[in-house]
Amino acid sequence: QVQLVESGGGLGQPGGSLRLSCAASGRIFSRYTMGWYRQPPGKQRELVAAITEGGRLNYADSVKDRFTIFRDNAKIAVYLQMNSLKPEDTAVYYCKIGIALYDYWGQGTQVTVSS
Repeated sequence: QVQLVESGGGLGQPGGSLRLSCAASGRIFSRYTMGWYRQPPGKQRELVAAITEGGRLNYADSVKDRFTIFRDNAKIAVYLQMNSLKPEDTAVYYCKIGIALYDYWGQGTQVTVSS
């Protein structure tokens, strides 16, 4: 089994910054992709950003130039630096690790952007 533990959510100011962290543990023996998804209130879950083990990046258009995803392979951890926050970034943010054919999800962390 694989476990993911997220941290770093909370209340952010418009124009401010927050950083999310996610650490994975368990049976991780092959190449894997890590990413962040979010689910705004009343909407479906959507991709925010993803990074492969080789460092290939993928961002949602809505967060390009504001959010940065990066990972620490030694710690099997992924981070999301969120700058220039907007109220529409308010959502529950989920970490995901994809290993072969399987996806594992974190429990989610709430991010609220409000003045």
